[in-house]
Amino acid sequence: MNIAPGKTEVSSIPFDQARVDRLMEEAGIDVLFATSKHNTQYLLGGYKFIFFAAMDAIGHSRYLPIVLYEKGGPERAAYIGNKMEGGEHQNHPFWTPTLHAACWGTLDAANLAVEHLQKIGKSTARIGIEPGFLPSDAYTLIRKALPDAKLIDATGMLENMRAIKTEAELEKLRIASELITDSMLATIAWAREDTTKTDIIERLRREETNRGAHFEYCLLTLGSSHNRAASDQAWKKGEVLSIDSGGNYHGYIGDLCRMGVLGEPDAELQDLLAEVEAVQQAAFSKVKAGTLGGDMIAHAESVLKASKVASYTDFFAHGMGLITHEAPFLMTNHPVTYEGTYAAKPLEKNMVLSVETTMLHPKRGFVKLEDTVAVTDTGYVMFGDRGRGWNRGAS
Repeated sequence: MNIAPGKTEVSSIPFDQARVDRLMEEAGIDVLFATSKHNTQYLLGGYKFIFFAAMDAIGHSRYLPIVLYEKGGPERAAYIGNKMEGGEHQNHPFWTPTLHAACWGTLDAANLAVEHLQKIGKSTARIGIEPGFLPSDAYTLIRKALPDAKLIDATGMLENMRAIKTEAELEKLRIASELITDSMLATIAWAREDTTKTDIIERLRREETNRGAHFEYCLLTLGSSHNRAASDQAWKKGEVLSIDSGGNYHGYIGDLCRMGVLGEPDAELQDLLAEVEAVQQAAFSKVKAGTLGGDMIAHAESVLKASKVASYTDFFAHGMGLITHEAPFLMTNHPVTYEGTYAAKPLEKNMVLSVETTMLHPKRGFVKLEDTVAVTDTGYVMFGDRGRGWNRGAS
Protein backbone atom coordinates (compact mmCIF):
# COMPACT_ATOMS: atom_id res chain seq x y z
CA MET A 1 0.00 0.00 0.00
CA ASN A 2 1.39 3.40 -0.96
CA ILE A 3 -0.61 6.50 -0.20
CA ALA A 4 0.87 9.43 -2.08
CA PRO A 5 2.02 12.50 -0.14
CA GLY A 6 -0.54 15.26 0.20
CA LYS A 7 -1.29 18.23 2.41
CA THR A 8 -1.79 17.35 6.08
CA GLU A 9 -3.50 19.64 8.54
CA VAL A 10 -1.29 20.39 11.52
CA SER A 11 -4.19 19.63 13.86
CA SER A 12 -4.04 15.98 12.85
CA ILE A 13 -0.46 15.50 14.05
CA PRO A 14 -0.53 13.58 17.36
CA PHE A 15 2.46 15.35 18.96
CA ASP A 16 3.64 18.89 19.64
CA GLN A 17 5.06 19.69 16.21
CA ALA A 18 6.64 22.99 17.22
CA ARG A 19 8.48 21.36 20.11
CA VAL A 20 9.69 18.42 18.00
CA ASP A 21 10.83 20.77 15.25
CA ARG A 22 12.75 22.84 17.82
CA LEU A 23 14.45 19.79 19.30
CA MET A 24 15.40 18.60 15.80
CA GLU A 25 16.87 22.02 14.99
CA GLU A 26 18.90 22.02 18.21
CA ALA A 27 20.20 18.52 17.41
CA GLY A 28 21.06 19.42 13.82
CA ILE A 29 18.54 16.97 12.33
CA ASP A 30 16.59 17.54 9.12
CA VAL A 31 14.67 14.24 8.98
CA LEU A 32 13.81 11.79 11.76
CA PHE A 33 14.25 8.12 10.98
CA ALA A 34 12.58 6.53 14.03
CA THR A 35 12.80 2.73 14.30
CA SER A 36 12.22 1.81 17.96
CA LYS A 37 8.79 0.60 19.03
CA HIS A 38 8.49 3.28 21.69
CA ASN A 39 9.40 6.21 19.45
CA THR A 40 7.35 5.04 16.49
CA GLN A 41 4.45 4.55 18.90
CA TYR A 42 4.90 8.09 20.21
CA LEU A 43 5.13 9.64 16.75
CA LEU A 44 2.05 7.70 15.60
CA GLY A 45 -0.04 8.92 18.52
CA GLY A 46 0.02 5.73 20.61
CA TYR A 47 -0.29 3.08 17.91
CA LYS A 48 1.67 -0.18 18.16
CA PHE A 49 1.04 -3.21 15.92
CA ILE A 50 -0.28 -6.04 18.11
CA PHE A 51 1.11 -8.85 15.94
CA PHE A 52 4.66 -7.94 16.92
CA ALA A 53 3.94 -6.67 20.42
CA ALA A 54 5.72 -9.61 22.08
CA MET A 55 8.31 -10.69 19.50
CA ASP A 56 9.94 -8.98 16.51
CA ALA A 57 11.39 -12.02 14.75
CA ILE A 58 9.68 -13.54 11.70
CA GLY A 59 11.14 -15.77 8.99
CA HIS A 60 14.79 -14.85 8.36
CA SER A 61 14.42 -11.29 9.60
CA ARG A 62 12.42 -9.12 11.95
CA TYR A 63 9.74 -6.46 12.09
CA LEU A 64 11.12 -2.95 11.58
CA PRO A 65 8.55 -0.14 11.82
CA ILE A 66 9.85 3.20 10.54
CA VAL A 67 8.45 6.69 10.96
CA LEU A 68 10.03 9.33 8.72
CA TYR A 69 9.34 12.91 9.74
CA GLU A 70 10.87 15.97 8.07
CA LYS A 71 11.36 19.03 10.26
CA GLY A 72 8.64 21.52 9.37
CA GLY A 73 7.22 19.19 6.73
CA PRO A 74 4.51 16.95 8.17
CA GLU A 75 2.93 16.68 4.71
CA ARG A 76 6.00 14.65 3.66
CA ALA A 77 5.93 12.25 6.63
CA ALA A 78 5.71 8.50 6.09
CA TYR A 79 5.09 5.33 8.01
CA ILE A 80 6.62 2.07 6.81
CA GLY A 81 5.19 -1.06 8.38
CA ASN A 82 4.30 -4.69 7.97
CA LYS A 83 2.02 -5.81 5.15
CA MET A 84 -0.74 -6.74 7.61
CA GLU A 85 -0.89 -3.17 8.91
CA GLY A 86 -2.95 -2.17 5.90
CA GLY A 87 -5.94 -3.52 7.81
CA GLU A 88 -5.03 -1.37 10.82
CA HIS A 89 -4.99 1.66 8.54
CA GLN A 90 -8.42 0.81 7.12
CA ASN A 91 -9.91 0.76 10.61
CA HIS A 92 -7.93 3.63 12.16
CA PRO A 93 -6.01 5.61 9.52
CA PHE A 94 -2.45 6.66 10.32
CA TRP A 95 -1.87 10.40 10.24
CA THR A 96 1.16 10.21 7.95
CA PRO A 97 0.24 11.14 4.34
CA THR A 98 2.43 8.32 2.99
CA LEU A 99 1.98 4.75 4.16
CA HIS A 100 3.89 1.70 2.98
CA ALA A 101 2.26 -1.33 4.62
CA ALA A 102 4.36 -3.72 2.59
CA CYS A 103 7.27 -5.17 4.58
CA TRP A 104 8.24 -8.52 6.06
CA GLY A 105 11.80 -7.75 7.13
CA THR A 106 14.48 -5.15 7.74
CA LEU A 107 15.83 -4.74 4.20
CA ASP A 108 12.53 -4.16 2.43
CA ALA A 109 11.62 -1.62 5.13
CA ALA A 110 14.99 0.15 4.77
CA ASN A 111 14.66 0.16 0.98
CA LEU A 112 11.27 1.85 1.15
CA ALA A 113 12.62 4.40 3.61
CA VAL A 114 15.49 5.25 1.28
CA GLU A 115 13.11 5.59 -1.66
CA HIS A 116 10.90 7.94 0.34
CA LEU A 117 13.84 10.12 1.35
CA GLN A 118 14.95 10.33 -2.25
CA LYS A 119 11.41 11.18 -3.37
CA ILE A 120 11.13 14.12 -0.97
CA GLY A 121 14.60 15.37 -1.88
CA LYS A 122 16.36 14.45 1.36
CA SER A 123 19.00 12.00 0.14
CA THR A 124 21.77 14.39 1.30
CA ALA A 125 20.07 15.53 4.50
CA ARG A 126 21.09 15.23 8.13
CA ILE A 127 19.13 12.13 9.11
CA GLY A 128 18.47 11.32 12.76
CA ILE A 129 18.68 7.58 13.44
CA GLU A 130 18.40 5.34 16.52
CA PRO A 131 21.66 3.32 16.55
CA GLY A 132 20.44 1.03 19.32
CA PHE A 133 17.30 0.19 17.36
CA LEU A 134 18.53 0.06 13.77
CA PRO A 135 19.65 -3.45 12.68
CA SER A 136 23.10 -3.61 11.10
CA ASP A 137 21.83 -4.87 7.74
CA ALA A 138 19.37 -1.98 7.48
CA TYR A 139 22.04 0.52 8.53
CA THR A 140 24.48 -0.82 5.93
CA LEU A 141 21.85 -0.57 3.19
CA ILE A 142 21.01 3.02 4.13
CA ARG A 143 24.65 4.04 4.36
CA LYS A 144 25.38 2.65 0.88
CA ALA A 145 22.21 3.98 -0.73
CA LEU A 146 22.59 7.50 0.71
CA PRO A 147 26.36 8.12 0.66
CA ASP A 148 25.97 11.90 0.86
CA ALA A 149 23.61 11.90 3.81
CA LYS A 150 24.87 12.58 7.33
CA LEU A 151 23.56 10.04 9.84
CA ILE A 152 23.17 11.56 13.30
CA ASP A 153 22.42 9.80 16.58
CA ALA A 154 18.93 11.05 17.46
CA THR A 155 18.60 9.07 20.71
CA GLY A 156 18.97 12.07 23.01
CA MET A 157 16.67 14.25 20.92
CA LEU A 158 13.95 11.60 20.95
CA GLU A 159 14.33 11.13 24.72
CA ASN A 160 13.89 14.86 25.22
CA MET A 161 10.84 14.71 22.96
CA ARG A 162 9.13 12.24 25.30
CA ALA A 163 10.24 13.86 28.60
CA ILE A 164 7.23 16.19 28.96
CA LYS A 165 4.04 14.16 29.03
CA THR A 166 0.73 15.24 27.56
CA GLU A 167 -2.42 15.06 29.67
CA ALA A 168 -3.42 11.93 27.74
CA GLU A 169 -0.07 10.30 28.54
CA LEU A 170 -0.36 11.22 32.21
CA GLU A 171 -3.77 9.58 32.33
CA LYS A 172 -2.38 6.35 30.86
CA LEU A 173 0.47 6.38 33.36
CA ARG A 174 -1.99 6.99 36.19
CA ILE A 175 -4.19 4.11 35.09
CA ALA A 176 -1.18 1.81 34.68
CA SER A 177 0.00 2.63 38.21
CA GLU A 178 -3.45 2.17 39.71
CA LEU A 179 -3.92 -1.20 37.99
CA ILE A 180 -0.51 -2.43 39.16
CA THR A 181 -1.11 -1.26 42.73
CA ASP A 182 -4.55 -2.89 42.87
CA SER A 183 -3.08 -6.11 41.49
CA MET A 184 -0.21 -6.21 43.98
CA LEU A 185 -2.47 -5.56 46.97
CA ALA A 186 -4.92 -8.24 45.81
CA THR A 187 -2.06 -10.71 45.35
CA ILE A 188 -0.63 -10.06 48.82
CA ALA A 189 -4.07 -10.49 50.39
CA TRP A 190 -4.48 -13.79 48.49
CA ALA A 191 -1.10 -15.33 49.37
CA ARG A 192 -0.85 -17.43 52.50
CA GLU A 193 1.59 -19.66 54.36
CA ASP A 194 3.43 -22.08 52.05
CA THR A 195 2.43 -20.19 48.89
CA THR A 196 5.52 -20.26 46.66
CA LYS A 197 7.16 -17.36 44.86
CA THR A 198 6.26 -18.94 41.52
CA ASP A 199 2.60 -19.13 42.55
CA ILE A 200 2.57 -15.53 43.78
CA ILE A 201 4.08 -14.24 40.55
CA GLU A 202 1.57 -16.20 38.47
CA ARG A 203 -1.27 -14.82 40.61
CA LEU A 204 -0.01 -11.29 40.04
CA ARG A 205 0.15 -11.88 36.29
CA ARG A 206 -3.50 -12.93 36.30
CA GLU A 207 -4.55 -10.02 38.51
CA GLU A 208 -2.90 -7.51 36.17
CA THR A 209 -4.24 -9.15 33.03
CA ASN A 210 -7.78 -9.35 34.39
CA ARG A 211 -7.68 -5.63 35.15
CA GLY A 212 -6.65 -4.75 31.60
CA ALA A 213 -2.92 -4.25 32.14
CA HIS A 214 -0.18 -6.01 30.22
CA PHE A 215 2.04 -7.93 32.67
CA GLU A 216 5.76 -7.54 32.08
CA TYR A 217 7.61 -8.70 35.18
CA CYS A 218 7.50 -9.31 38.90
CA LEU A 219 10.55 -9.14 41.17
CA LEU A 220 9.67 -10.89 44.43
CA THR A 221 11.40 -11.66 47.72
CA LEU A 222 10.28 -13.65 50.75
CA GLY A 223 11.75 -13.75 54.23
CA SER A 224 15.40 -12.82 54.78
CA SER A 225 16.39 -13.54 51.17
CA HIS A 226 17.40 -10.77 48.78
CA ASN A 227 16.89 -13.01 45.74
CA ARG A 228 14.07 -11.62 43.57
CA ALA A 229 13.86 -14.42 41.00
CA ALA A 230 10.99 -16.93 40.78
CA SER A 231 11.49 -20.15 42.76
CA ASP A 232 9.76 -22.74 44.93
CA GLN A 233 10.60 -20.81 48.10
CA ALA A 234 7.45 -20.63 50.26
CA TRP A 235 6.15 -17.80 52.41
CA LYS A 236 6.30 -18.46 56.17
CA LYS A 237 4.62 -16.90 59.20
CA GLY A 238 6.23 -13.65 60.31
CA GLU A 239 8.15 -13.22 57.06
CA VAL A 240 8.12 -10.17 54.85
CA LEU A 241 7.27 -10.09 51.16
CA SER A 242 8.51 -7.48 48.70
CA ILE A 243 6.61 -7.32 45.42
CA ASP A 244 7.94 -5.08 42.64
CA SER A 245 6.04 -5.23 39.37
CA GLY A 246 6.14 -3.59 35.99
CA GLY A 247 3.19 -3.71 33.65
CA ASN A 248 1.76 -1.36 31.11
CA TYR A 249 -1.48 0.18 29.98
CA HIS A 250 -1.59 1.03 26.26
CA GLY A 251 2.20 0.99 26.26
CA TYR A 252 2.73 3.24 29.30
CA ILE A 253 4.56 1.74 32.26
CA GLY A 254 3.38 1.18 35.79
CA ASP A 255 6.35 0.32 38.04
CA LEU A 256 5.81 0.18 41.79
CA CYS A 257 6.87 -1.79 44.85
CA ARG A 258 4.83 -2.65 47.94
CA MET A 259 5.48 -4.67 51.09
CA GLY A 260 3.59 -7.55 52.68
CA VAL A 261 3.91 -9.54 55.88
CA LEU A 262 2.40 -12.87 56.90
CA GLY A 263 0.93 -12.03 60.26
CA GLU A 264 1.35 -8.75 62.14
CA PRO A 265 4.47 -6.63 61.62
CA ASP A 266 6.58 -6.39 64.76
CA ALA A 267 8.09 -3.16 66.07
CA GLU A 268 11.34 -3.67 64.16
CA LEU A 269 9.55 -4.10 60.85
CA GLN A 270 7.45 -1.01 61.49
CA ASP A 271 10.62 0.93 62.23
CA LEU A 272 12.47 -0.33 59.14
CA LEU A 273 9.67 0.61 56.75
CA ALA A 274 9.42 4.00 58.45
CA GLU A 275 13.10 4.61 57.63
CA VAL A 276 12.41 3.82 53.97
CA GLU A 277 9.35 6.07 54.01
CA ALA A 278 11.37 8.95 55.47
CA VAL A 279 13.74 8.87 52.50
CA GLN A 280 10.84 8.70 50.05
CA GLN A 281 9.17 11.69 51.68
CA ALA A 282 12.43 13.63 51.59
CA ALA A 283 12.60 13.10 47.84
CA PHE A 284 8.93 14.03 47.36
CA SER A 285 9.43 17.27 49.29
CA LYS A 286 11.76 18.54 46.55
CA VAL A 287 9.64 17.48 43.57
CA LYS A 288 8.34 20.64 41.95
CA ALA A 289 8.68 22.34 38.58
CA GLY A 290 11.79 24.52 38.69
CA THR A 291 13.72 22.46 41.24
CA LEU A 292 17.01 21.11 39.95
CA GLY A 293 16.81 17.34 39.55
CA GLY A 294 20.12 16.95 41.32
CA ASP A 295 18.87 18.92 44.33
CA MET A 296 16.03 16.44 44.79
CA ILE A 297 18.50 13.55 44.63
CA ALA A 298 20.95 15.24 47.02
CA HIS A 299 18.26 15.96 49.62
CA ALA A 300 17.00 12.38 49.65
CA GLU A 301 20.56 11.05 49.86
CA SER A 302 21.35 13.39 52.77
CA VAL A 303 18.36 12.06 54.73
CA LEU A 304 19.42 8.50 53.95
CA LYS A 305 23.04 9.18 54.97
CA ALA A 306 21.83 10.27 58.42
CA SER A 307 19.68 7.16 58.81
CA LYS A 308 20.69 4.19 60.95
CA VAL A 309 19.99 1.92 57.97
CA ALA A 310 22.21 3.82 55.52
CA SER A 311 24.89 1.11 55.28
CA TYR A 312 22.50 -1.33 53.59
CA THR A 313 19.98 1.00 51.96
CA ASP A 314 20.02 2.71 48.55
CA PHE A 315 18.06 5.58 47.00
CA PHE A 316 17.34 5.91 43.30
CA ALA A 317 15.09 8.00 41.05
CA HIS A 318 14.54 7.91 37.30
CA GLY A 319 12.17 9.08 34.60
CA MET A 320 9.55 6.80 33.13
CA GLY A 321 6.83 6.71 30.52
CA LEU A 322 6.80 4.49 27.44
CA ILE A 323 9.90 2.75 28.82
CA THR A 324 11.03 2.16 32.40
CA HIS A 325 14.09 4.39 32.32
CA GLU A 326 13.74 7.52 30.23
CA ALA A 327 14.18 11.28 30.57
CA PRO A 328 14.67 12.92 32.96
CA PHE A 329 17.94 11.08 33.65
CA LEU A 330 18.84 12.12 37.19
CA MET A 331 21.66 9.80 38.31
CA THR A 332 24.74 8.45 36.55
CA ASN A 333 25.14 4.67 36.23
CA HIS A 334 22.90 4.06 39.22
CA PRO A 335 22.23 1.25 38.50
CA VAL A 336 21.36 1.46 34.79
CA THR A 337 24.18 2.64 32.53
CA TYR A 338 23.49 6.21 31.42
CA GLU A 339 24.61 9.70 32.32
CA GLY A 340 22.59 11.82 34.76
CA THR A 341 22.26 14.58 32.19
CA TYR A 342 19.18 16.11 33.83
CA ALA A 343 20.71 16.50 37.30
CA ALA A 344 21.72 20.10 36.57
CA LYS A 345 18.43 20.93 34.85
CA PRO A 346 15.17 22.02 36.48
CA LEU A 347 12.33 19.56 36.72
CA GLU A 348 9.48 20.52 34.40
CA LYS A 349 5.74 20.22 34.72
CA ASN A 350 4.42 16.85 33.47
CA MET A 351 7.69 15.01 33.82
CA VAL A 352 7.09 11.62 35.48
CA LEU A 353 9.47 10.10 38.03
CA SER A 354 9.89 6.74 39.68
CA VAL A 355 11.23 7.22 43.23
CA GLU A 356 12.56 4.18 45.06
CA THR A 357 14.33 3.39 48.32
CA THR A 358 15.66 -0.15 48.76
CA MET A 359 16.86 -1.72 51.99
CA LEU A 360 18.76 -5.01 51.97
CA HIS A 361 18.46 -5.80 55.66
CA PRO A 362 20.88 -8.54 56.75
CA LYS A 363 18.23 -10.38 58.78
CA ARG A 364 14.74 -9.14 57.93
CA GLY A 365 15.18 -9.18 54.17
CA PHE A 366 14.27 -6.87 51.28
CA VAL A 367 12.34 -3.77 52.35
CA LYS A 368 11.44 -1.35 49.57
CA LEU A 369 8.98 1.29 48.41
CA GLU A 370 8.80 2.48 44.82
CA ASP A 371 6.37 5.20 43.83
CA THR A 372 5.42 7.09 40.67
CA VAL A 373 4.95 10.86 40.74
CA ALA A 374 4.12 13.46 38.11
CA VAL A 375 5.72 16.89 38.49
CA THR A 376 3.35 19.86 38.84
CA ASP A 377 3.89 23.62 39.15
CA THR A 378 3.37 23.44 42.92
CA GLY A 379 4.69 19.97 43.75
CA TYR A 380 3.64 16.55 42.53
CA VAL A 381 0.80 14.11 42.05
CA MET A 382 1.34 10.50 43.06
CA PHE A 383 -0.11 7.64 41.05
CA GLY A 384 -1.16 4.41 42.81
CA ASP A 385 -0.90 6.03 46.25
CA ARG A 386 -2.16 3.11 48.31
CA GLY A 387 -0.77 0.19 50.29
CA ARG A 388 2.47 1.94 51.21
CA GLY A 389 2.54 0.39 54.70
CA TRP A 390 2.63 -3.26 55.76
CA ASN A 391 -0.03 -5.22 53.85
CA ARG A 392 -1.19 -8.48 55.45
CA GLY A 393 -1.22 -11.79 53.70
CA ALA A 394 -4.09 -14.25 54.07
CA SER A 395 -4.34 -15.91 57.47
